[in-house]
Amino acid sequence: MRSTIFLQAALNGDRIHPAAPRHPTAIAHAARAAVGAGAQSVHVHAFDDKGRETLDGAACADVLATIRAHCPETPISLTTSATIVKDPRERLSIVQAWKDMPDLVTANQGESGIVELCELLLSRGVAIEAGLLSVEDARAFVKSGLASRCRRVLIEPLDPDPQAAVQHATEMEDVLLAAGIMLEQVHHGYDMACWAVNQHGLGRGHGIRTGLEDVTLLPDGRPARD
Repeated sequence: MRSTIFLQAALNGDRIHPAAPRHPTAIAHAARAAVGAGAQSVHVHAFDDKGRETLDGAACADVLATIRAHCPETPISLTTSATIVKDPRERLSIVQAWKDMPDLVTANQGESGIVELCELLLSRGVAIEAGLLSVEDARAFVKSGLASRCRRVLIEPLDPDPQAAVQHATEMEDVLLAAGIMLEQVHHGYDMACWAVNQHGLGRGHGIRTGLEDVTLLPDGRPARD
């Protein structure tokens, strides 16, 4: 078990919340606040001038540069989610055109074309956080052979029910263990299940992720301020 628990702050995503930042300066301010509160890394989504999530190179570069000006030592994880660009070939082409690279990307292993995307980013020196949303994703990740080149794995069950989410997190962890994959793990869920998955992960010595992308309510059900 590590003596220091890894904490990543997921600052925005597609959440509708007054404090979820979308402009690069607001994202950078949120990043600085999260780091000040103890986060070792931040995970972000970029937005276009109409407030839509984007993988566009210029928009992503603007976010990266602004965060780095405020938090120069903090590793930045950028999304590559297929919910933003559904066509895997189009997504690959967009990412291939990036000139300014993040420190890390999240790469959801159940998505079409994800192995090719990971290979591209690895070739450009970007570290991979392999996202596992289901047991099937965990099995696909084992089969892909990418594990030895990834920075860490994200255990992120989608179940809204806390008990089911914790059960699926355990099952994903078991798949990795059976395959001999000993990568650093970061556990998180969605909505109120996030807190249960975080607690379960902490109890097993893993890192955790939390933030407005994942949950907008505090463990006691009160709305989160930021």
